[in-house]
Amino acid sequence: MVLLPADRMDSLFSPRCVWVNGPIIVGAGPSGLAVAACLREQGVPYVVLERADCIASLWQKRTYDRLKLHLPKQFCELPRMPFPDHYPEYPTRRQFIDYLEDYAAKFEIKPEFNSTVLSARYNETSGLWRVRTAVPGAGEVEYIGSWLVVATGENAESVVPGIPGLDGFAGEVTHVSNYKSGESYRGKRVLVVGCGNSGMEVSLDLCDHGARPAMVVRDAVHVLPREVLGKSTFELAVLLMRWLPLWIVDKIMVLLAWLVLGDLAKLGLRRPAAGPLELKETHGRTPVLDYGALARIRAGDIAVVPAVKRFAKSHVELADGRALDFDAVVLATGYRSNVPQWLQGNDFFNKDGYPKTAFPHGWKGQSGLYAVGFTRRGLSGASADAVRIAKDLGNVWKEETKPNKRAGACHRRCISVVF
Repeated sequence: MVLLPADRMDSLFSPRCVWVNGPIIVGAGPSGLAVAACLREQGVPYVVLERADCIASLWQKRTYDRLKLHLPKQFCELPRMPFPDHYPEYPTRRQFIDYLEDYAAKFEIKPEFNSTVLSARYNETSGLWRVRTAVPGAGEVEYIGSWLVVATGENAESVVPGIPGLDGFAGEVTHVSNYKSGESYRGKRVLVVGCGNSGMEVSLDLCDHGARPAMVVRDAVHVLPREVLGKSTFELAVLLMRWLPLWIVDKIMVLLAWLVLGDLAKLGLRRPAAGPLELKETHGRTPVLDYGALARIRAGDIAVVPAVKRFAKSHVELADGRALDFDAVVLATGYRSNVPQWLQGNDFFNKDGYPKTAFPHGWKGQSGLYAVGFTRRGLSGASADAVRIAKDLGNVWKEETKPNKRAGACHRRCISVVF
């Protein structure tokens, strides 16, 4: 235990202060784990703060039972540890969670669980980051260090749209983050709001459990086959991107989709004018990878309906003037970053919680600030940034810890040190 002098009188109720020798990592999802593992290889100490009571809480607590990785496993593995050979090409939710737990164990990653970050601010005078957390039963704890790694990701908070009348709807309303299985919806009329990968998959799951789903398709959407001639569509796109410009690859993807899936406009699914890769690159909109939902739409098991105008007590008014009765609603309306809620006094992130600098340069800010998991390129993008961050911090750490370097003052009563 090391006591550092304070520059002012602290009250008896001031937060416990923890000095961190290395970076403070906020978030113990795949991105945070990847950074921690790479830092360990570099010999850099760190602390990982996680608001939940487990690693990868999105996967463990907020995903549905039938979920599988949408991309082949080689594009989803974290640095320094491939998936087990016996895993299928598209690992299940449970297999991915097991992989992450094995990853944390291998690299001896032990996050500070139940630590909700209330604020993080860089102190110009001391040149240090001050991260204030709330811990149940322990009050507030403040972590102080020279570097901050934001690893809370793109899916930190559920998005619930403000649709008129939704609060007055008499049926069950559930966000997809709380949806587990269609078993409890058997025989019910269910409106699925959203037509992304989650909306399509939940609609298919409802069908498989004997429910009667209708899926809201408000905007144009790209739907691609998950595989073409046994080859992953995503893998094919990555291969083509090595040799061809993005706009040509987009045209090839759309042509393949038309050949394999047919004219989806007849099903109420319009394609955007911009290509699938262009939309992913510029707006972060991921194309839907189909592996069964379209067949159920063609069979009439999943209805496609336009945007919702308003909810009433027992029915829903649609943009085309129809009023349909439903027993339940599942909001497959996505997630968002929560960085603007707690990162203060910094303009590295925009108002939506994403780095202002585009990929591949959005991983490093000023004053020891780093970001991982915000590339809109899934786990492969997060892994690439984790390697960059660890290498950069490893170089800085070696420089800062030379014998002639002295640690900066933290200007606060500190009662413990993290190594």
